[in-house]
Amino acid sequence: MPLANNILSQISEVTADLISCGLSSDQNFPSMSEEDNCNFLTFAGENDLSITLKNVYYVDLYAELKARRQFNVQLIDGALLQMQYILRGDEVKKHRLAFFPAPDLAEYQNNPDIYETDEIYADILSKNIVTSPIRFDFDRDNFKDEVHPMSHMTIGQYKNCRIAVGGPLTPYVFIHFILKSFYNTALNVHSKNIRAHNYDFDQTITEAERNSIHIMTPPNAKR
Repeated sequence: MPLANNILSQISEVTADLISCGLSSDQNFPSMSEEDNCNFLTFAGENDLSITLKNVYYVDLYAELKARRQFNVQLIDGALLQMQYILRGDEVKKHRLAFFPAPDLAEYQNNPDIYETDEIYADILSKNIVTSPIRFDFDRDNFKDEVHPMSHMTIGQYKNCRIAVGGPLTPYVFIHFILKSFYNTALNVHSKNIRAHNYDFDQTITEAERNSIHIMTPPNAKR
């Protein structure tokens, strides 16, 4: 199966699985277009994400993304998931995989008796939790060793936060990371109902990036 169709199918499947598990409260299934010999995969509808680059309060950024429905999946606690890829043949040229948690979880934290019996809320009921957006970017064309890793993670919208990552991420690897890190109880309950997918990408991390703190991707299943 061509890479573009594989990624499109994988996004659709993980979206459907999140719905069937009751972890998604709203969703936009992916769409694909072709231009200049590249396949562009994004969510259906409005996808102008310039707001994410503006100097605005996070609460306003989140509100606009939600109002414009600029997400693949809205989790049941309000968190937004975005998955976008640019593919050229069997190569990832660029991707943007983002997690925008709801800026205010007071509804759940102030009423724990209502939500504590539902596993999706188990990891967000503590009042000392501070939410922070996370984004995994891959950009083959703007790579600069140690300064702008080809694959990197950004925490909290910090301009120069680029933690090197082993290689590009698949939709499943991204979703699994988010669930395991922030919805662990829900993942433990529903893991058998979320279809796993092999990781088939080669590593792009450099030796210099390995010498700093970094995040590794799973082994390539083709090897």
